[in-house]
Amino acid sequence: MTIGFAVKDDVFARDILSVAQLNQAVGQLLERNIPPIWVRGEVSNFTQAASGHWYFTLKDARAAVRTVMFRSRASAVGFVPRPGDQVEVRARVSLYEPRGDYQLQADAMRRAGVGDLYEAFLRLKDKLAAEGLFDPERKRAPLRLPRAIGVVTSLHAAALRDVLSALARRAPQVGIVIYPAPVQGADAGARLAAQVRAASARQEVDTLLLVRGGGSIEDLWSFNDEDLARAVAGCAMPVISGVGHETDFTIADFVADVRAPTPTAAAELACVPRAELLASLGHAASRLARAQQRRLDQAAQRLDRASAQLISPAQRLAHQRERLNTLRHRLASAAQRPLAASGSRLAALRQRVARHAPQTARALDRVQGLMQRLARGQQGLLAERRARLQALSGQLRALDPEHTLARGYAVLRDAQGRVVSQAGALAVGERVSIDLAQGRVGADVTDIESSR
Repeated sequence: MTIGFAVKDDVFARDILSVAQLNQAVGQLLERNIPPIWVRGEVSNFTQAASGHWYFTLKDARAAVRTVMFRSRASAVGFVPRPGDQVEVRARVSLYEPRGDYQLQADAMRRAGVGDLYEAFLRLKDKLAAEGLFDPERKRAPLRLPRAIGVVTSLHAAALRDVLSALARRAPQVGIVIYPAPVQGADAGARLAAQVRAASARQEVDTLLLVRGGGSIEDLWSFNDEDLARAVAGCAMPVISGVGHETDFTIADFVADVRAPTPTAAAELACVPRAELLASLGHAASRLARAQQRRLDQAAQRLDRASAQLISPAQRLAHQRERLNTLRHRLASAAQRPLAASGSRLAALRQRVARHAPQTARALDRVQGLMQRLARGQQGLLAERRARLQALSGQLRALDPEHTLARGYAVLRDAQGRVVSQAGALAVGERVSIDLAQGRVGADVTDIESSR
């Protein structure tokens, strides 16, 4: 920003300067007396604006300076620096007059090696990886239906509000236990590790969330603590880490069972949405109802087939009577067929005789003899058929239960109405009923004899 007046040698000799005059004079002194220089430092608080300009802080162990690199210069760098990177920038010293802040305007940038924090990060990462703490075989899948979910974070963190909102929206039935610990500061790593171990010892949740919002590498450094990494690796329940943004990675992310890009994503990975569970339950209930209906239909069909195969005694007797009538008709037809055949044969013989044989008394006598034999044979066959019919009728009458009762037999039944065929099935004093040909008699058992 240019105020519009030049700095003269005697500007500082004036009695009173405005703030704008002072800042402009200091800025011109800096630009005129300090040539473009190379400065080495660690990148922190890096921001890439929508305009393409880069804003970051260049620091070392003792000091820091704000730096800006405009888009025309940044596009020629060839890489995008990350917090923790050690870089060397060629810059001009200037003053941002509206605020009176001195800053560097970088014209060029090149890598100067990895920053101290990032070097420590890589050393710890390599160490824990060599011990197998990052092995996929160690990873555990979180429960789909947890009873309760634990959250390790600061009570004042925005990440906690995001997690609680996501869980209330997706799974309001799941209990939440908060294990408060600072997420930034000198002892934050140790206190986070202590809360992870406390959750593991108390065993009151099924899944543990370790979350924090985004920030610089310094802000997230507590989650690169070795003690915290070992606490996460030894936790009794699955741990989901949701630290920073999607591009942020910490040691806790590598050790955790599941790494989520954000705290909200960690909450979403920890449970199945209630609506999805209700939909699955509805589908399962529908499938169960359809399966039960199929089983009922199949059972009804089996019952119908079994009922169709059952024949009552009355139906059996009716079938036997029908069969007897059929046999009678067949017997009558069998008796008539020989007579008809004989008559036809006799008529045929008569015709042959009439055509060929002379009308002699001898032939007539022979014909009469044949007719007598035929009559006797017919009578014998009829007598035989009648005798066979009477025998079949006698057998049928012998099988008729009513005929058996009419001959003096009786049917003995116990108190439940079951037919008794063995004396051992009864007990002395038991009440029985006796079915006779006409009527029924009640009796008490007074004596039992064994079968012969």
